[in-house]
Amino acid sequence: MSNIGFRVARNGDNNSDTTVVSDTNRDLQTENSGNILIAYFSWSGNTENAARIIREKTGADIIELNPVEPYSENYNEVLDEAQEDMNNDARPELANHVENMEQYDTILLGYPNWWATIPMPVASFLEEYDFSGKTIIPFCSHGGGEFGQSITDISKLAPNSKIGEGLSIHYSGGSSLESDISDWLSSNGIQEQ
Repeated sequence: MSNIGFRVARNGDNNSDTTVVSDTNRDLQTENSGNILIAYFSWSGNTENAARIIREKTGADIIELNPVEPYSENYNEVLDEAQEDMNNDARPELANHVENMEQYDTILLGYPNWWATIPMPVASFLEEYDFSGKTIIPFCSHGGGEFGQSITDISKLAPNSKIGEGLSIHYSGGSSLESDISDWLSSNGIQEQ
């Protein structure tokens, strides 16, 4: 087994207080996709920032995939924790759940590239629900590893889903992030509000 690492970068301004927002009574329509849910895991704030921009552009429901036992805020410790979870094929218990997954046709799934794949809380999420017939469209923040093998791993965990065109975000995405997100949404047939 090769020793592949990951790099985590924290935003300098990380004072956000993330909450789960679910507007279950809205009928969120897209050109081809039906109802949309943004589900994301973020450690450094980069993926969270992208998720919030996507929500502003689409009006979609959103949930942060928070593990019951959070990862360390210390960079060196989280490296070890993430690698241990991956090596053990762990499925951390999630604090937040989607009560009505059946109403969503499209899942915009955000995560950082950890050890060349999805963080294990994302695996927990993918195993908790039936994604048969749904479209999963990934967006991934990274320090240079792009998607790694994460899309293959998502396909294995949600084998009866369709995987849309992913968005690769280098660190925080820079000044082009908003336009990159608009282009990505358009390429997946998702209209902005």
